[in-house]
Amino acid sequence: MASGSERAPRRRRRGWIAGAAVLALVAAAMGAGAWYGSDQAIKVVRHGTSNTRVLAVHGDTVTLTRTPQSAKPGTYWLEWSGAHSMLGDVVSDTPGGVTRKVLRGPVPSVGTPGFFGNVPPGDPKVAWGIDFTEIMVPTELGPAPAWYVPGDGTTWVVAVHGQNGRRKAKLKILPVVHRLGLPFLDISFRNDEGAPPSPDGLLHLGDAEWRDLEAALRQAQTMGARRFILYGTSMGGQIVGQFLGRSPLAHLVDRVIMDAPMIDVRMTAEQGARNHHLPAFTAGLVGQIIEWRTGIDIDRLSLIHHPPRVRPPLLLIHTVPDTDHPIQEAHGLVATGARLGWKIRFEPFAQGEHTEAWNVDRGRYDWLVHDFLSPVVASAP
Repeated sequence: MASGSERAPRRRRRGWIAGAAVLALVAAAMGAGAWYGSDQAIKVVRHGTSNTRVLAVHGDTVTLTRTPQSAKPGTYWLEWSGAHSMLGDVVSDTPGGVTRKVLRGPVPSVGTPGFFGNVPPGDPKVAWGIDFTEIMVPTELGPAPAWYVPGDGTTWVVAVHGQNGRRKAKLKILPVVHRLGLPFLDISFRNDEGAPPSPDGLLHLGDAEWRDLEAALRQAQTMGARRFILYGTSMGGQIVGQFLGRSPLAHLVDRVIMDAPMIDVRMTAEQGARNHHLPAFTAGLVGQIIEWRTGIDIDRLSLIHHPPRVRPPLLLIHTVPDTDHPIQEAHGLVATGARLGWKIRFEPFAQGEHTEAWNVDRGRYDWLVHDFLSPVVASAP
C-alpha cells in the first residue's frame, strides 16, 4: 500500500493532467469559435430561398408565420416561386402570425412558402419597371456582370453591394437616381454569382475587391462616363473606401454614399464576438485567423485609422440598432472626418437592423439621397 507521502505526488500529477486537459479543451473551443468567426467574415455563402409561410389571406393583406424577420416594422418584400410582392408595415401581430398589407404585386395563396427579405427582387425591370442592359465588366479575374440603367449626362452612380450580397440589394436607391436622370451601374465582384471566384475562394473584405470596382469604372469610361458617384453598403462601403485610398481613378469621384458600411474590421469582429456571447479576446483570434487565411492586413482596413487619400463629400447612413457593423464605427469615421476636414453628412436612423434604414423610413432615405445628389445634377453641363 502506498504511503501518504507517495499518494500526494500522484494526486498532484492527476490534478496537473486534469488541468491540462481542461485548458486544452478550452483552447480547442476558443480556436473553433475563432475559426467560425473568421468564416462569418470571409467565407462565401449562398443564401436559402424560404424563411416564412403564408398562413392566411384577406383582401390585400397576408398573414405570415411570425419570425424575427417577418415582424419587423417597415417596407419589405416576399418572394416565392418566381413571383414577388412588396409588403407594407405590420397591420396586426399575434404570437403565431404577422399580418401585413400588400403594396405592390400579386397576393400569394395560403400555404405558400416564401422568402421575406429587405432587398428588392430580381433586376431593375422586375423590381421597379425600369429598363436596363446587362453588361460584362472585364476584371483581372474574368468578366463580371453588371446592370446598366442609362441616364443623362456623364456622371454615373456606381453601386457596390456587401458581404455575400447580390446586385439586387442596391436597387433600393434606383428610383431616386432614375428620377434625377443619372446613369446607374450596379456591379458584381469576385465570388458573386456569375462573377469569377477569387484565387483562394474567400472574401477579402475590400482588400482585393476594390480592383473590381476600378475595372467597372474603366468600363464605364468606355461607355461615356467622366465622373462618378459611389454608393456602397456594408462591405461595399469598405470596397469604396479602399478604392478611394488606392485607385488612380479615385480623383474622378464627386460624391460618396455609404449605408451601414464596414468601417473598421476589428470593431466588426468585436461586435461578432458579442453577438455570439464569446469573450472579447476572441475577436483578436478571429482577426489573426482572417489574416492567416487571406494574407490581408486587417488593421489597414480601418477607414478610421487609415482614411482614404481622396475624400469626396460623404453621406453616411447608419441604423442605431445595427448588430453587424455597430454604429460606433460610424461615429469613429465622423470623428476622423472632423479632424481631417472631410465633409461627412452623418444621418443615423433610430430603427432598423443592418442596411435597413430604407426599409424603416423610405421617405426620409429617399429624400436624403435626392438632396445629396441634386447639386451634382444642377452643376452638370
